Amino acid sequence: MPSVLSFVLAGGEGKRLMPLTLDRAKPAVPFGGHYRLVDFVLSNLANAGFLKIIVLTQYKSHSLDIHLSRTWRMSTLLGDFVSPVPAQMRLGQRWFAGSADAVYQNLNIVGDVGPEYICVFGADHIYRMDPRQMLEQHIESGAGVTVAGIRVPAEQSAQFGVIETDAKGRIERFVEKPDRFPGLPDAPDQIMASMGNYIFTTETLVNALHADASDESSKHDMGGDLIPGLVRAGVAHLYDFGTGHVPGVTDRDASYWRDVGTLDSYYDAHMDLVAVHPVFNLYNRDWPIMTSVPILPPAKFVFEDEGRRGQAFDSLVSPGVIISGGTVRRSIISPEVRVSSGALVEDSVIMDQTVVGPGAVVRRAILDKSVHVEPGAQLGVDPVHDRRYHTISDGGVVVVGKGTRVPKR
Repeated sequence: MPSVLSFVLAGGEGKRLMPLTLDRAKPAVPFGGHYRLVDFVLSNLANAGFLKIIVLTQYKSHSLDIHLSRTWRMSTLLGDFVSPVPAQMRLGQRWFAGSADAVYQNLNIVGDVGPEYICVFGADHIYRMDPRQMLEQHIESGAGVTVAGIRVPAEQSAQFGVIETDAKGRIERFVEKPDRFPGLPDAPDQIMASMGNYIFTTETLVNALHADASDESSKHDMGGDLIPGLVRAGVAHLYDFGTGHVPGVTDRDASYWRDVGTLDSYYDAHMDLVAVHPVFNLYNRDWPIMTSVPILPPAKFVFEDEGRRGQAFDSLVSPGVIISGGTVRRSIISPEVRVSSGALVEDSVIMDQTVVGPGAVVRRAILDKSVHVEPGAQLGVDPVHDRRYHTISDGGVVVVGKGTRVPKR
């Protein structure tokens, strides 16, 4: 295998995920019970055998650093590593000015490792991908950079960097978040959107970063500045995510990718997990999503009395959970959650150590860690009341911050 170094960009603030990012970085936000968002990109790289990984952190990185140190430890005997690197201010008293600047400030690592190719991947997307296939295409094409792209509805062009290619896959235009963009020749209602994943030939990246650093008009952003410059130089190619194959993936979840940058997209990605045949399948053992699971007893369901029965339907229930006479439907229940007698949880994401008290109702909600819903309290029932005390997403999902007590009215 060619020598590969991977940079994972994990320094984002995640403002649109507030209050979930009030005291944690966006890649550290919990997902799917016991995962963190960063586990998905790290699992893809590790499953592919790309085991030299730098995670670039910046904002509120403490919980992310702890997760990486406890979970993602590689064998030093083999020279493999997953290493979090904060903004070190090597070039002066300043933070990273942008995603390209984050890599530029850490070019000393490139010199130390000496890779032939460099992956620069985002840290906050839900997907499975085999980056070996992208690397193989990159080498065969002779490109300086290969950009992973995915087809999305044309009306979403303002959310992505949009790619236009020639017949051989060379990128002719790369426009960051245009209001409108022409559809694809074979699908006028779709565009090719950048996934924020790039593979560079090392010399191309190093030269481009030096040129970008000396450009005072640049915002030093990968998608906004560096990639368009390489497109103009004629050395950028597209990797179509939809053409890849991942072991164990079925037609149902092939080419699944979600950018969970908003509360509604985060919520929707969770709801994709709970179907009988999920749109994204966490049970694929051929390409596992890896994380550390706490040492906890199995989930427990107690009481079978009429009107007081511990039960869960179409839900993911994590270790250490006790559903004690309550009912859970179409929800994600994270470790050590308690659902008490007569309580009802529906269409919700409940994070670690949260307590749903007797007779409480929680509907279409995201509850961060250690929330206490007091007996008889209600969430997702009265939107006017919820909006007064909690965050409400554009799609009407109630979001309750970490450690909040929700009283009965």
